[in-house]
Amino acid sequence: MRDQRSCPESKRLSTAEQDRIIRHTVLIAVIDLHPAQVTVSELVRQLTRSAGDFGERDGIEQAVLDLAGLGLLHHHDFRNRPDSLVAPTQAALCAYELLSEDEEDED
Repeated sequence: MRDQRSCPESKRLSTAEQDRIIRHTVLIAVIDLHPAQVTVSELVRQLTRSAGDFGERDGIEQAVLDLAGLGLLHHHDFRNRPDSLVAPTQAALCAYELLSEDEEDED
């Protein structure tokens, strides 16, 4: 029987690697948009090809929760809003600035 997978075995990413990439993408997007606060829905629309794709939306929502749990994002849920606001914490902004300076020094 033919293997129907589109990627060779060595190119396939583990779930942990995929999650890390999504968290990285979400964090950089939120930092780039700072000082504006964005909603999770706005992030989904900005970072996906189709806002209706459950898998992509779920990955971004989980990344927001993970990053908030790590202290890198503020995640504000409001009772009267169907969506939540997201903004980077001061720690995330400082870390991003420090890491960006290190990359510039290497060039």
